Amino acid sequence: MNKAITQGLVLMPPPFSAGLALWSREDGLSGQGSYFGQANAAYVPSDQDFAGCLELQKTSAVQKLRCFQSIPCQPGMYLRVTARVKAISGALPTVRIAGWAGSGSGSNVTSADQQGPDVALTGYGSVKTVTAIIGSGNRPGVDMVWGTAPAFGHFGLDLTGPTGGVVRIDDITIEDVTDVFHSDMFDWVDVRDYGAIGDGVTDDRAAFDAADTAAVGKTVVVSPGVYYIGAHLTFENPVQFEGTLVMPDSQRLACTRNYNLDTYAAAFGSELVGFKKALQALFFFTDHVTLDLNGRRVELTAPIDVQALSGLTSFGTRRSLVNGNLVAVAGPGWNTQVVSAVATYAVANPFTLTGVANIAAIPVGARVSGTGVGREVYVTSKNVGTSTITLSRALWAAAGTRSFTFTRYAYMLDFSGFTELKRFQISEVEFTCGGNASAINLALSGATFEVFDCGFHLVKDRAITSTGEGCQDLHIENCQFYSNDQNELAQNRTSIAFNTNSNDIKIRNNRASRFGHFGVVAGSNSIFLGNHFFGGDDTAANGIRKAGVVLTLPNSKTFFTGNYIDNCFIELSNEHDAAPNYADEYSFGGLTITGNTFLCQYTAPWFAWIMVTPRGPGHFIAGLSVTGNVFYARGSDIDRVESIDTSYATLEFNSFRNISFDQNTFNGVTQRAVSPMLIEHTQNTVSDTWAVNSNNLLPFGGRARNVTAVVAEGAITNAAGAAQFVAPYAQVEQGAGGQFANLKWPSPVKGRVQVTLRVDNPV
Repeated sequence: MNKAITQGLVLMPPPFSAGLALWSREDGLSGQGSYFGQANAAYVPSDQDFAGCLELQKTSAVQKLRCFQSIPCQPGMYLRVTARVKAISGALPTVRIAGWAGSGSGSNVTSADQQGPDVALTGYGSVKTVTAIIGSGNRPGVDMVWGTAPAFGHFGLDLTGPTGGVVRIDDITIEDVTDVFHSDMFDWVDVRDYGAIGDGVTDDRAAFDAADTAAVGKTVVVSPGVYYIGAHLTFENPVQFEGTLVMPDSQRLACTRNYNLDTYAAAFGSELVGFKKALQALFFFTDHVTLDLNGRRVELTAPIDVQALSGLTSFGTRRSLVNGNLVAVAGPGWNTQVVSAVATYAVANPFTLTGVANIAAIPVGARVSGTGVGREVYVTSKNVGTSTITLSRALWAAAGTRSFTFTRYAYMLDFSGFTELKRFQISEVEFTCGGNASAINLALSGATFEVFDCGFHLVKDRAITSTGEGCQDLHIENCQFYSNDQNELAQNRTSIAFNTNSNDIKIRNNRASRFGHFGVVAGSNSIFLGNHFFGGDDTAANGIRKAGVVLTLPNSKTFFTGNYIDNCFIELSNEHDAAPNYADEYSFGGLTITGNTFLCQYTAPWFAWIMVTPRGPGHFIAGLSVTGNVFYARGSDIDRVESIDTSYATLEFNSFRNISFDQNTFNGVTQRAVSPMLIEHTQNTVSDTWAVNSNNLLPFGGRARNVTAVVAEGAITNAAGAAQFVAPYAQVEQGAGGQFANLKWPSPVKGRVQVTLRVDNPV
């Protein structure tokens, strides 16, 4: 690039033959003295070495020679000033290229280097070439660094050393040598050309801004060095980092044309620092909605507090993190915090602990455990002044004053500092927890957090945690979950793949291996579709199994369709109810289980795939459909597929409503469960009361509450064998446990009937 050509700049000063009035004996400023008519200066038209030259006697300590012509200077332009000089007589001086740097307002730019390197004249008649390169950037080969402030210069030379000597000076030349410092294609600009120092101390932000402004679609090159940037910096053009940046944690770098981890890792010389800075920028500039990790591995040594990184408390615009591997490197940054404290709980204030001792030490986001505390209850906030803690869920049996344990897990990406976060998506990211860390902690509130096509490997405690309501409309799809409990017996596992407190979650096409629980779900309107979650072990005979999914809202309005539920079960619980006894409310139900495969092997015979665990008396089932499923016990038979955990209470069988167990397949199950149940009853001796036995096959061992049909198969006859055209009425819930229904006839008869029994009232 030659700006004398491309921009028509006039760079060459006038020859001496044009008159010495054009040459200053000072700095070249208008009004200063020239060499015209000076006794110590003359034009020599012919010289054996020079076609025409200036003969000059040195009469002052620094004999200046400057052209009056203003030579233009620009950021990114480099000029080479050359003078050929020889000594004629007298004392031998020293020569250097020199200039006067002028700003746009005409003042001297004192920060510019205005003197070139010295060249000593060592003899008479020998021509010495004196040269210097002047330019804006502090680059190798630049003798006089002017920065970006000068707009023009008055160039020439200085004679220093002893006075009295006479020299001859050939015409001074000025060339544009910018192309020496730029690539042949000229498709980039260098920040050093715009004044960047790169010493790691000087704030180079203004130079970076100037280079980006000048680029106009070209690539901004950050040449080798360490550049301190003291304030937010945005590149509107592509940027290439050969050097690295140092920025305060609170200041952002926005690379709008190549926003990805490759760029940021190069910018900061570190995948970790680059990832943090790129993630920080994701929440602010709108040119990109996606941070691409470029398939790179980022090693984390401690949790990343995403809210603190962003500096925001809420965010609602769609953003995505994609395509990479986050690895938790073992170290103290992942230590779990455990605090025990005495506190008081009152049922009337179900989401609050009061009088909390040692409250300052209890971290927000800690899981609460203790007597009467259900699974996955977390601290959402605390008030040290009033010694109160707000809980994510109510406690079912913790009234009074007692000791609680508060456990705060360490998450690779912790969003819990956000009061609200919406529409954030993570896809194709592998969370390599390595048994060191948990993975994701959601915001306190928000909606539509999406996790797609991700892997969670050797999760220490939790893969995805919701300590508040940030799980509203949570999507988890096509993900792989592996716990760090792989070698533990099923009953000893403590890890959980995810939990939720809010509604409308979609859990689809995931695979989870050997967690304590796949999910603990405290909301309603949930979808479980096409998942495979399993909790078996390889060593235990008559093994104990834990719940795969726990539904803690009794009427959950949830469906399970097309899942593979392997060596674990679905549990219905009301452990997040401060008053767990039934009190004119929705009880267990609102659940559809259709087209799933249930498997277990070498389990204890009392294992069941559908378990109801009421925490108080009076509850029942209303609205449960279990249809078209396959139940398969392998290695050892189990008693039945459904059961009630009566550790705290049992169910009220006479309140069952709208239950359907139908069209299921049973293998290795001693007693199948069916309702409505079609029973063929044969009465071989005449009687006016036929006792129809459900044989304990009604769901949950329930009562024969309704007879919805009685159809005779052949004639109903009396003792003489004569057909009787009579109809019975039904007496339900007869016999031990209400397992029988009696058909009452007008007179003693015998015969065969098809009877349909129900365990419930149908509406």
